[in-house]
Amino acid sequence: MNKYERIMKYIKRKIVICDIKAGEKLPSIRNVSEKFKCSKATVVKAYEVMENQNIIYSVPKSGYYVIENSSKSSTLENNEKIDFEAAAQDKSALPYKEFQHCADIAMDLYKNSLFNASYAQGHPNLIEVVRKQLENYQVFANKESVFITSGSQQAINILTIMDFGNNKKNVLVEEPTYYGVLKSLELNHIKTIGIKRGANGIDFDEFEKILKSQSIKFFYTIPRFHNPTGFSYDIEDKKIILKLCKKYDVYIVEDDYLVDLEIDKKADPIYALDMDSRVIYLKTYSKVLFPGLRVSTAVIPSKLSKIFKEYKKWNDLNTSILSQGTLEVYIKSGMFDENIKKLRRIYGERMNYLKELTQNLCSANIKWYIPKSGFFASFEMKKTVDVNRIIEKLKSKNIIIIDTAKFYLNNNDDRFIRISVSRTNLHKIKKGIYEIVKVVEEG
Repeated sequence: MNKYERIMKYIKRKIVICDIKAGEKLPSIRNVSEKFKCSKATVVKAYEVMENQNIIYSVPKSGYYVIENSSKSSTLENNEKIDFEAAAQDKSALPYKEFQHCADIAMDLYKNSLFNASYAQGHPNLIEVVRKQLENYQVFANKESVFITSGSQQAINILTIMDFGNNKKNVLVEEPTYYGVLKSLELNHIKTIGIKRGANGIDFDEFEKILKSQSIKFFYTIPRFHNPTGFSYDIEDKKIILKLCKKYDVYIVEDDYLVDLEIDKKADPIYALDMDSRVIYLKTYSKVLFPGLRVSTAVIPSKLSKIFKEYKKWNDLNTSILSQGTLEVYIKSGMFDENIKKLRRIYGERMNYLKELTQNLCSANIKWYIPKSGFFASFEMKKTVDVNRIIEKLKSKNIIIIDTAKFYLNNNDDRFIRISVSRTNLHKIKKGIYEIVKVVEEG
C-alpha cells in the first residue's frame, strides 16, 4: 500500500469512528507529513483524492474539512440514487463558508443600496470587476457593453423579444440545445428554426441556406461544452459560423456558460474572433457557484446596448444588489480563481475517468462522446434500442437520466443521451456506467 493510501485509510478511519466529525477540520498537511514521515505532496495527493471522492472539501488558506455523511460517500448504498441528470454542480464543492464571509462584507458595503432600485445595467463596481475578468477569456469589452443580468435566462428572454434593427424576427438554434432557450422562444411566440448538431458540428451548407432564406435575427449557440451533448466547436468551425452570419447580417448569441471549466488555453470564444460587433456573449456565475445566485453577465454590441438596457430596466429594475456585491467581493478576494482551479481539477478528473472507463467497455449498441471537462458527456444508441424503455429501466435501478426529447423543437429520431458528472463521484460514475451498458445490451 502506498503512503498516500495509508494516509487516506487513516483519515477515513478517524471519520468513521467520529474522531473527526462532519464540518470539522482535518489534521494539517504538515502534521500528517510528520506523522507518516513523508513529503507534503504525498499528503496533498491523499487529501485531493478524498476530496474527489466527496469525503472532504477544501477552503482556500484554511485547510480541509469533512463533509456531511462523508463516512458513506466513498461507497454507494443499494438504494442511493445515481444522478446523471443534474445540471448544477456538486453540493460538496460549493464554497459555502467563503461565500457567506463575502456576503457579510457586501452587506456592510452596500447596506444603503439594498433599499433602492438602481443600476439597471448592473452595479458599476461589479461591472468593472467582471469586465477585467472577461479579458482572461479573450473577451474585451468597454464598460458600456457589459450588463449584469438575473441569470443568463433573463438575458436570453430579453434578446428573444427585443428588436435588433435588422428587420428580422426568426431565431435559429442548434438541435439539440438548452431547454431554457426553447421554452423562452415558445412562450414569446417566436418562430424558431433548428439545425442538427452532431459530433462533427453542423452542416454548413444547410446553415447558409437557412441564414439566406429564413429571416434570422440571431443564431443561438453553445460552442463550448454543449448542453446536452458535451460537444465543442473547433476554431475553424467558429470562423465559418462568424463569416456566414456576417454575410447574411445575422447576430450570434454565444452562451459560454461553462467557460470557467475550460482547460484548453487556446480555446477562444467566437467573441474573440469577431471584428464586426456581431456576437452577443453570455456568461453565467450560477453554474460554478450557487444556482440561486442568479447573476450572469451579457456583453452587448454598442448598436444594441441602449435598447437592451431599456428592456433590462423594465424587466426587473435591477439585479439583486446583495448578490452583485457578494460576487464582487468574492472575485476581488481571489477566492473565485482558487475555487475555479479546484473545479477544473474535479470535473477534469471525472471526465477523464469516464473516458478511460468507457474505452474499456465493449458495446455494439453504444457510441460514447466524452469531452475533457465540463458537466456533460453523451452517448448515442443504435436505432433498434428503445430509448424510453432504457430510461425507465435505469430509473427503476435508481439511475436517473434525463429524456433528451425536451432539448429538441419537435419529435426527433436522434439517439443522444446526456450523462452529467456534475453531482457524481468516481464510484457512482463507475457503478452507473456499468449498469447503463448492461441495461442497453439487454435491450
